[in-house]
Formats: sequence, structure tokens, C-alpha cells
Amino acid sequence: MPIDEVLYPVNLRVSGYRCLVVGGGRVALNKLDGLLEAGAQVRVVAPEIIAEIQNRPNVTVDRRPYQSDDLVGVRLVITATDSAEVNARVYRDAEAVGIWANSADDLDNCSFTLPSKMRRGHLMITCSTGGHSPALAQWLRRRFQSEIGPEYEELLSLLSEHREQFRAAGVSTENLAWQQALDSGMLEMVRSGKVDRARALINQLVDEL
Repeated sequence: MPIDEVLYPVNLRVSGYRCLVVGGGRVALNKLDGLLEAGAQVRVVAPEIIAEIQNRPNVTVDRRPYQSDDLVGVRLVITATDSAEVNARVYRDAEAVGIWANSADDLDNCSFTLPSKMRRGHLMITCSTGGHSPALAQWLRRRFQSEIGPEYEELLSLLSEHREQFRAAGVSTENLAWQQALDSGMLEMVRSGKVDRARALINQLVDEL
């Protein structure tokens, strides 16, 4: 991957799809948990696999070296091994059959990179350096995590609830001044428990159409 290449940001839907993790250590565990959180059906292949991975429910574990046919029926693959040779082989195999591949800390063998992320319910904030400094991405994520509290999750739920209500009533939500409402102190209202005032502010968007 060229050092100056611009990456295209995207959120992948992997729920219910088969995904492969090649590697059985701590890094593989982290990648595995991210896939499970997104609802993927995960298979792990590695000669040595730590107990935490083996004890994860709904995970298929094969204690053996990677084989090319492990990619059959797979949506995406993540390698987390100490072997550059294995990482490269998985990447080449995945490229040959059009499967997205990521290799932990090995940018040359990636067709996509993974950002550092934090979640507040359905709110997800990611920090990415295009694979050039995962440490910086993690540092930035920790800073955001300490600054963005549960009130953001509540605000998101409030906005989503009203958006669906407006759409059900036939109101186009594209024409509403959402940014103006958010800039009017809505977050502070939610943070201080004045949710009814925040609701009134959202409803005012329709009145002003």
C-alpha cells in the first residue's frame, strides 16, 4: 500500500456472514471480539490458540496452519500472526478471489485497515491513521472516550426517535435544520436532564418548515 494513498472510509455490515481470523494470540482475540460484536460468524485458524479464544461462544476453532481453501465462503479475513510469510499468503489468496483482507500491523498485506473505535450505543467514533500509526489512533480514541459521555448516546436516541416519527408522518427529514437545533444547546439540555426541552426544540423544526 503506497504511503500517500488515500483510503475510502466505510462501515461494513458483517452480521450473519462468515469471517475468518488467522492467528490465535492476543491480537487475534481483539480482532475476533470486534467481529463478534458486529454479529459475524467467526472461524479461527492457527496452530496455537489461547484459551480465551477457545472459550468464546459461537466461534469455530481449528488448531492447524492456514490453508487456502479456508477462504471458501468467507466475507472477509483478518490475519494476526507473527509470520510475514503467512500474512502475505493470506493476502494474496484473498486478493485472488475478491475477499477483503486485513493484516494486523502489516500495511503491505491489507486491502482495508481497521480504525481505533469507541462506542456509545449506536454512536461509534473512529480514529484512523490509514494504518501508519495505530498507536496514535488508539491515543486519540482514548481522548474522545474520556470526553464523550452517555449523554451523547441519549441524544442520538432522541434524534433517531423523532426522525422516524417525522418520516412516518410524511415529513422529509432532509429539509429540517438539524444542525441549527444541535447548535442550540440540545446536548446540554440532555446532559442536565431537560429532555422535554430538547424534544420541544426538535418538534420546532417541523413547525418552522
